[in-house]
Amino acid sequence: MSKIIALANQKGGVGKTTSSINLAASLAVLEYKTLLVDADPQANSTSGIGYDPRSIKNSIYECIINDIDPQDAIQKTETPNLDLLPAHIDLVGAEIEMINLGNREYKMKAVLEKVKDQYDFIIIDCSPSLGLITINALTAADSVIIPVQCEYFALEGLGKLLNTIKIVQTRLNTELEIEGILLTMYDVRLRLSNQVVEEVKTHFQDLVFDTIIQRNTRLSEAPSYGVSVIMHDANCKGAINYLNLAREIVGKNGMLRETENSTTATI
Repeated sequence: MSKIIALANQKGGVGKTTSSINLAASLAVLEYKTLLVDADPQANSTSGIGYDPRSIKNSIYECIINDIDPQDAIQKTETPNLDLLPAHIDLVGAEIEMINLGNREYKMKAVLEKVKDQYDFIIIDCSPSLGLITINALTAADSVIIPVQCEYFALEGLGKLLNTIKIVQTRLNTELEIEGILLTMYDVRLRLSNQVVEEVKTHFQDLVFDTIIQRNTRLSEAPSYGVSVIMHDANCKGAINYLNLAREIVGKNGMLRETENSTTATI
């Protein structure tokens, strides 16, 4: 069984790219073959995992627009079991170029179908917008994770995103599910963080992941070294949070393995 999960929120600064990189790396560390797809023209997942977007020849853009085989674009990473389908700045023009294409909402789905069987999980880092590339990601995905930061205005724009997901479910991808709402940037010392957690859990109840991602210096540092937080410092809070999230997702999808249980014991 292979599962495609998109991380989407049109609001910037909610920890979407951080969560994409570190969830993908955590699944890989738990010995699930994982592909991280950078579907954001800013290419932060690409640089955050150790590649210079300017040196990328083939990316998700070439796969969508020029029908390049994704095998010719996928890169290995330093993390065992983790591959990257990178992005570069050209992706910003893809939405305009796709307007006149037939089945334009299904282009990313067609790309990922070619490699889906090679991976246990495919994690898509969406751009902070509700444009055509994000619609493509939601159409290609089996489920969506919505990162929400534990800060003021946390729920702002969430209704619009949920409405977009509903439209995609109705018109383009009837199988799309909400994997969960992920609370990020939690600071146990702040009353506001605790208030946001309570508010989100009251509104969305079982849709909220048990795992909460805490603010962590190591988590912020890792992208500047071009590695995931697990490769940067496996014992820090950030790494443990994302490993717990990966376990929660694996358990929720009935994909638990003996190797995963033994990894749990060592963390």
